[in-house]
Amino acid sequence: MASILQFWHITRLGTDGGILDAELQTLADCSGDDVLLVNAKPTEPSLNPRLWPLYKRILCTVLATSVGFIVSWAGSITSAAAKNASVEFGVSETVESLATGLYFIGFGLGSLLAGPISETLGRNAIYIVAMTLFMVFIAASGAAPNIEAQLIFRFLAGFFGNTPLTCAGGSLADLWSPEERVIVVPIYSVGIFDGSALGPVVGGWVAQGASSGALSWRWVEWITLCISAVILLLIVLFLPETYAPVLLQWKAHSIRTQTKDSRYRAPIEVTGEPLIKRLKSAMQRPFAFLVREPIIIAIALYLVLLYVVFFTFLNGFPFIFGNTYHWGSGLTGTAFMAIFIGQHLPLTLMPITRKWAALYKARREADGAQDIDPPENRLWMAMVGAIALPISLFWLGWTAYPDISPWSGLAAGVLFGFACVTIYIGFYMYVIDTYATYAASGLASTTVLRYVVAGAMIAPSIPMYARLGSQWTLTLFGVLSVIMGTLPFIFFRYGFLLRSKSFFVQQLR
Repeated sequence: MASILQFWHITRLGTDGGILDAELQTLADCSGDDVLLVNAKPTEPSLNPRLWPLYKRILCTVLATSVGFIVSWAGSITSAAAKNASVEFGVSETVESLATGLYFIGFGLGSLLAGPISETLGRNAIYIVAMTLFMVFIAASGAAPNIEAQLIFRFLAGFFGNTPLTCAGGSLADLWSPEERVIVVPIYSVGIFDGSALGPVVGGWVAQGASSGALSWRWVEWITLCISAVILLLIVLFLPETYAPVLLQWKAHSIRTQTKDSRYRAPIEVTGEPLIKRLKSAMQRPFAFLVREPIIIAIALYLVLLYVVFFTFLNGFPFIFGNTYHWGSGLTGTAFMAIFIGQHLPLTLMPITRKWAALYKARREADGAQDIDPPENRLWMAMVGAIALPISLFWLGWTAYPDISPWSGLAAGVLFGFACVTIYIGFYMYVIDTYATYAASGLASTTVLRYVVAGAMIAPSIPMYARLGSQWTLTLFGVLSVIMGTLPFIFFRYGFLLRSKSFFVQQLR
């Protein structure tokens, strides 16, 4: 509805007689005998989302963030009900945990297609279609008659769930300048992590209700479906199209209709590659990054470790808290609130890290450095998180004993949530600043690897925690995090050398 009204408004701008003639003279730039290129006025707000009123951009950001929240929520909420579902389907809990793992595997693979499709058709068409398909497969998973059907539907729900998430990131780029995104992106990132942390909280109480016979475990899917329906309705009613090339395409369509002259074209209609070619490029380049770019390879491996730990907690918390303190499913799921709280703490760190970045920039300027604000200046949060992560894992693992208060483990969970978000934000901003035009492909490569590998590790995490115990499992993760935690410090010191040898960075020069 919002997009339909917006389309009507934009196309009506050029349909009122004399206004059309004056506007065409301003917008049309002859680029050949066969094409009249239509461009937007620099101050024309309807065609430039970054010039929209602040309240409107905030509303769009909240709606985009809500999409990231619900698709992340959908991935984690089912883990708490795995035991109940396994009993009904007559399979082991490890097999049932594949419902969560396959969701994240589909989630990672879906990221390869989302970007180029949204950059061809616009954001809103993808939001509506992908969210609808996501809801269809969530509903199908909730009604699945057997384990085979459930696993297939969960994979497809994850595949289509990534598409609106990727569009949400694109919407932020449409709405906010690079300077503004330094503030907006961390808030958006917290919203995504919130979904993953709150899903098990609700799922735990649903599972406890299912164990007592009060309700079905399938409510983990029905609750997700209801929230998704509300978000989709709000998107349809209140979220306008934000992709400027598509807005300009609507304008060009109006001009062609009024003048009966087919030469008028928007830039996307002249220079845009066919969708098939864009999809082929989008699917190839992320893998090229993982083969040719040491920076991306290292960051992807670090984020894989981070997500493996986070997602294996979905099965690990019943061992860490449930078995140790004899908590039920509801209270064990509520333990994820510790991670939820920790995820918001990096927002309080932002003023400090921005001050550190400003001081570093001033020092480089005083030293006469050629690049006074290099991409490495975005790594302050990641360096703080790299120190916090192993501390949280060792702390959580070696205080999980019945004679030690569970509050100690919960405090470690707060620190873990803090570490996750700070590492993610630091590397996210670093990749964007390093690869500029190719940043989307760089981020896609890390997205594919971390979700596919982390998703594949969810099922094996149950026997791993059962055989090693929570202490040694978390010690293993802690040692790996110490090793990988050196990366942001290495990048900060030697990143300029790595960038100088980067194939894709060299292409930008």
